[in-house]
Amino acid sequence: MNLIILGAPGSGKGTQSVKLSKELSFAHISTGDMLREAVKNETDLGKKAREYMQKGQLVPDELVIGLIDQRIKQKDAERGIIFDGFPRNINQAKSLDKILNENNKSVDTVINLETTEDVVIQRLCGRRVCKKCGAIFHIKNMPAKIEGVCDHCQGELYQRADDKEETIKKRLDVYTKENAALMKFYQENKKFISLDANHDADIVYKEILDLVNDYNKNTSRAATSA
Repeated sequence: MNLIILGAPGSGKGTQSVKLSKELSFAHISTGDMLREAVKNETDLGKKAREYMQKGQLVPDELVIGLIDQRIKQKDAERGIIFDGFPRNINQAKSLDKILNENNKSVDTVINLETTEDVVIQRLCGRRVCKKCGAIFHIKNMPAKIEGVCDHCQGELYQRADDKEETIKKRLDVYTKENAALMKFYQENKKFISLDANHDADIVYKEILDLVNDYNKNTSRAATSA
């Protein structure tokens, strides 16, 4: 099964994707993580991406598609894939379909996590990330035991530049403009499901897992009767 989880920045799609990938043993593909790693390592791609990310703008498609093409060919993607926040527009969606088809794969389900702006701002402004291991904390929802220090490796916690309120609002504006057409694209293909992600993360996770399990059961029944 290949699953896309969409949602605005701060909707919880990253958290949900990580939990699902561990539960289902699926590959977790996050272009955001891959791009941030490239920025950290100061690769040519990373230097180009940094300019867009610091301004709260989306990284151009041509800097993203190649990463996805390489990633889905890796062995851990054979069982299933969870695309975390990708694609972000119709061009990327069509490119993803093309890449998957070339590898005898397809998009099976698209889950959109709906959130309100005030919830997103509260979540992202309070997020802190470990410089050493990348662990994520929140100053209110999931605080570190020692302020500013990672529970896992004692690395320094920091606020990402794109988690500041002014940048968050710009990211939301960009996301909203492009997401409407993308949702319509998947709705027309009858692969689209929306969930209210303002709820507690555990509640949302259970709803997603139930959808995945129902899909797998229905697929098994169809295969048995064929």
